Amino acid sequence: MQHTSEALRLEGKRIAFVPTMGFFHEGHLGLIRKAKEIADVCVTSLFINPTQFAPNEDFTHYPRDTARDMQLAEVSGCDYFFNPSSEDMYPHRFATSIIVEKLDSILEGQVRPTHFRGVTTVVAKLFNIVRPHCAIFGQKDFQQLVILKRMVQDLNMNIDIIAAPIARDADGLAMSSRNTYLSADERRTALSLSRSLLSAKTAFEDGERNPMLLQEIIRRKLDEAGIYKVDYIAVVDSETLETLETTIERQDAVIALAVRIGRTRLIDNMILKDSD
Repeated sequence: MQHTSEALRLEGKRIAFVPTMGFFHEGHLGLIRKAKEIADVCVTSLFINPTQFAPNEDFTHYPRDTARDMQLAEVSGCDYFFNPSSEDMYPHRFATSIIVEKLDSILEGQVRPTHFRGVTTVVAKLFNIVRPHCAIFGQKDFQQLVILKRMVQDLNMNIDIIAAPIARDADGLAMSSRNTYLSADERRTALSLSRSLLSAKTAFEDGERNPMLLQEIIRRKLDEAGIYKVDYIAVVDSETLETLETTIERQDAVIALAVRIGRTRLIDNMILKDSD
């Protein structure tokens, strides 16, 4: 992969990179199509990274279908499909990690304290292997997006991090490979995530600037849907991820949540901005 990328760069080709953990849905394929719009070459990686899963999480059960993913990636415009093994990525005596302090210890980091250390380390390795000019990530993992932007800036990686809007099914549910874990009833329940966020966003557009009241709107909607296992609901600054507790003074805020429905953990978020 490194030799291929070096050759492409010497030819003057612009490389866009889409890192994934596979089991593609339309959200992944949209990232690949976006990559082909903005660059000469799209590289898509598939690596289910063990270091970003805690021991009690779903690494062994995470959905996998590499052959299907390769076919879908090719149809969507992927030029190079990079599928390394764990031994490739973490050889014997591997001992280096990247930590983005503060940003990685809040929200998701409070619930999954080792998660972002695994993410930043593997993404840094992938960047060094693929050597892209830009990389595209979905906005559903908003905290991850902020952390990776900080890592790239702090370490002078000279890679453009491009955010793609959340891909949603027609009923509003944010697309996720983990949605396959949901039963039919659980999936219907999960619709309350986007609906509650939309209710809070509507209140914001109508003039509500109290973060606590916006959170309460969401919590009430989740309660009505029977979702009581809530890891967090937070209104945060879109750049620093600092919790906004008294008022939203500018339009750079995001409201994010994480809940558990049955055995499935789901996240979602929505950017708060006034209607045009």
